[in-house]
Amino acid sequence: MTYSAAIREGLHQALGASKDVIVIGQLVDYKSGVFGTTTGLVETYGRDRVQDFPVSEATMTSVALGAALAGKRPVIVHQRVDFMMYAMDSIVNWLALWHFKSNGHSTAPVVIRAIVGKGWGQGPQHSKSLHAWFAHLPGLKVAMPATAYDAKGLLLESIFGEDPCLILESRSLFSQTTPVPEAMYRSRYGKAVLRKHGRDVTIVAIGHLVPLAMRAAHELVKDGVDAEVVDLRTIKPFDRACILESVGKTKRLVVADPGWHVAGFAAEIIATVTEELGDRLAAKPVRVTFPDSHTPMTQRLEAQFYPTQESIQAAVMKVLSGRRVRNE
Repeated sequence: MTYSAAIREGLHQALGASKDVIVIGQLVDYKSGVFGTTTGLVETYGRDRVQDFPVSEATMTSVALGAALAGKRPVIVHQRVDFMMYAMDSIVNWLALWHFKSNGHSTAPVVIRAIVGKGWGQGPQHSKSLHAWFAHLPGLKVAMPATAYDAKGLLLESIFGEDPCLILESRSLFSQTTPVPEAMYRSRYGKAVLRKHGRDVTIVAIGHLVPLAMRAAHELVKDGVDAEVVDLRTIKPFDRACILESVGKTKRLVVADPGWHVAGFAAEIIATVTEELGDRLAAKPVRVTFPDSHTPMTQRLEAQFYPTQESIQAAVMKVLSGRRVRNE
């Protein structure tokens, strides 16, 4: 099943399982269905539960908070993370704080689906992920599913959990396919997945860089390099134990993070590893990130801006420099 179809199936099943689930967002009731992820929902569940919304991100998020406090389980769809910035007050000062401010007596189970528009000339106002910003905020869970399986599982986990959750979806993943069970299931927050076992170096990958990390790891086998790939899946909370166990074995770390270099989430992962395993590392960790620049518009410049399979492979070889590569 494709990534977008898995999201659509998860929404269908959640709406069917509970009358309290509602979906709101710009164009969610159109036939195109936000890149196909909400197509057919309004025909099945009606406009009371699948509602188009004006271009007012702040109002939409505040309405979702009110609906959650009234017992609903709203799913908001922001077609671009960039314009979700208009809802920062609702997210930072209300959603994330609600459980804390109520002394644990009330919850606000709002799910925000926010789409990152990598590539295709999206330019600087349609391409930002900003996941490190939101991971910095207590009280908000943050997921970045890289597979169709996790796109559905983390969506259902978020809808039927009790915390406000932000799911960042890369548009470049929507057509990718992985096996997806037809039945409802939930993927846990704070639980990474080992996509490939290895012994020479650990590659921790996030979001749309996971498929590139996998391709890089398989290509590196030709050079005698056995890389382990960790798909973080969620970054708030993130699976420290999985990362530390892997790096404790390989003693080398590359982090592929689809965000900016300075103050990015890759730095948090490297800090965690060096604090716990610094005296056991065989090489300095390396980050594969965006340059500290806004996203260019032209395809030629985009190709220079975004990390690639080759840049991940180069980072691995840098970490392994000075080590004799096996020839088997």
